[in-house]
Amino acid sequence: MDESDGRAAVTVRQKGGRRAGTPGETARRAAAPPQDAPVRDAAGIYHEVHRSPAFREVRRRYRRFAFPATAAFLGWYLAYVLAATLAPGLMARPVAGAVNVAMVAGLAQFASTFLLTWAYARHARLRRDPAAMELRWAVTLGTLPAARPEPLALPAAPRVAAPGRDGL
Repeated sequence: MDESDGRAAVTVRQKGGRRAGTPGETARRAAAPPQDAPVRDAAGIYHEVHRSPAFREVRRRYRRFAFPATAAFLGWYLAYVLAATLAPGLMARPVAGAVNVAMVAGLAQFASTFLLTWAYARHARLRRDPAAMELRWAVTLGTLPAARPEPLALPAAPRVAAPGRDGL
């Protein structure tokens, strides 16, 4: 038994007496890229993912929800603030007993905040998370299709020293 984490290490022997290793070792070997696979650095993977159609689809789904929802909520909030500022008589109108229009609208602000939070979480769970998980697995397994060719590498512009910086 391994004393560090309290879990027992399981050793499995394959046919022929070879040691297969612990389940974690076996999983790491199975997930490891082949020895002849090219080594990819983090920046290269980032750029590859950023250019992929799958990533653009995840971003598009996010924007199609976030921008209209933000605009609608800010519009609703500004309408409340403007009504309170420009139409105090309307906001002071009683609705039921001591409850007036301003109190109802203020409570509706809280309700709309919770409704928007629920809608965002639902949208993310149903529309974006599955696509993002597929993208993650494609990157992990190295099966992300190429989106477009690499941009041309332009030569760097000559560096010109700014006056006064190098003692001139």
